[in-house]
Amino acid sequence: MSKKEQVIQELNRVISLIHTDIQAISPAEKKQMVEETVEHFNHYVSPGWLAYRKSVSSDSEAGAVLEWQDEGAYCYGLNGEQFIDCLGGFGIYTCGHRNPEILDVVKAQLDHQALHSQELLDPLRGYLAKAMADITPGDLQYCFFTNGGAEAVEMALKLARIATGGRWYISTVGAFHGKSMGAVSMGGKGTYRTPYTPMIQQVQHVEYGVAEDIRKAIRNLQAVGEKVAAVILEPIQGEAGIIVPPEGYLQEVREICDETGVVLIFDEIQTGMGRTGTMWRCQAEGVTPDIMTYGKAFGGGIMPITGIICKPKLWVQEIIDNPWLLGSPTFGGNPVCCAAALATIKYMLEHDIPGVCKRKGEVLKAGLEALAKKYPKIIQAVRGLGLMLAVEFHTSEMGYACAKGMFARKVLTAGTLVNAKTIRFEPAAVISEQDIQDVLSRMDEALADTQKVFGLE
Repeated sequence: MSKKEQVIQELNRVISLIHTDIQAISPAEKKQMVEETVEHFNHYVSPGWLAYRKSVSSDSEAGAVLEWQDEGAYCYGLNGEQFIDCLGGFGIYTCGHRNPEILDVVKAQLDHQALHSQELLDPLRGYLAKAMADITPGDLQYCFFTNGGAEAVEMALKLARIATGGRWYISTVGAFHGKSMGAVSMGGKGTYRTPYTPMIQQVQHVEYGVAEDIRKAIRNLQAVGEKVAAVILEPIQGEAGIIVPPEGYLQEVREICDETGVVLIFDEIQTGMGRTGTMWRCQAEGVTPDIMTYGKAFGGGIMPITGIICKPKLWVQEIIDNPWLLGSPTFGGNPVCCAAALATIKYMLEHDIPGVCKRKGEVLKAGLEALAKKYPKIIQAVRGLGLMLAVEFHTSEMGYACAKGMFARKVLTAGTLVNAKTIRFEPAAVISEQDIQDVLSRMDEALADTQKVFGLE
């Protein structure tokens, strides 16, 4: 058999698995899939992936857990494992896994078109842009759609430079804005930055939550003849461990940017789309940025779509004359992803998803705070708003032990990308009250085990 024939045969087998109901896949075939997946990740994806995901890579009787189905508030493993998903793809699944109302629209769109020609006018992009202008604060108006969060941040950074002629950016320590070169330059963690330095040089990092530091940074740069393009902030820092700034911080930064003629960018990729109890976190503070990025839950947990929206004054003649100057992502704003986003916005508005996140988040947070009081030697703090919550442990090892214990009890959680000192809780808004109580009771058990392991009883 030729190499080509072997590849075709193998692909036929894999595609047949996609077409097969999970119950119809034999135990032997499932075992083979687990073994092959481990081998493929080690040889063709990354040898470090399984070690990095060590809490979930091999802790079941059947070996590694392969995610194969999802629905509502749950992820399902190939061998029938049911997990309450409290990780939520770091904010992707606000509307739940495979939300039927959103999925129905995506399927309908696929029945007549998926991607676009790149030349003709695609109407769904226009409908979605208008919908975004309708649901965002203030006079935000012009949209540019992208595929991933880092790409959206890149567009925001480029737009600020084009619109102002400035070259410097002010970002914050602990910030996370993605890992493309521009986005990682804004990042506030050495772990992500060090391998790539030098990168964009005109970036100054200041302490998050201290508006006066931003004022000083801008004033000092302008005093020596440098022009500042933008300040970029997460309204709540996510990857840093769900850090909520002091009340009034965002408003003061807005005032500073107005006084100094600097563009204000809010990265609402994780905080937006209802996650923190309002459609956009900046709305809770009564602040409108000049540019806002969005993503994560924007595609309804079904399709990948992100983007930016900006005030009209930033859409300068240079961009009007060359619409592709800002960027030209091949798949940005494609019809099937726009269909998912349109359906997501409709679902969120009709079902008051921001309000649901607020109410259920209060219940979950109260439960986590009660556990913190019960296990003060393990838990250091509980933070967050809505269904964007975090539990900080006294050490990363304690956090990892708790996350592993939660996984063993079929609750999916995780730390930040570089350690487990802080565990994030970002479940779907469709999570039931009973599931919330089950999560808390299972965490109680995991914390009791962690306490024993560390001899803190």
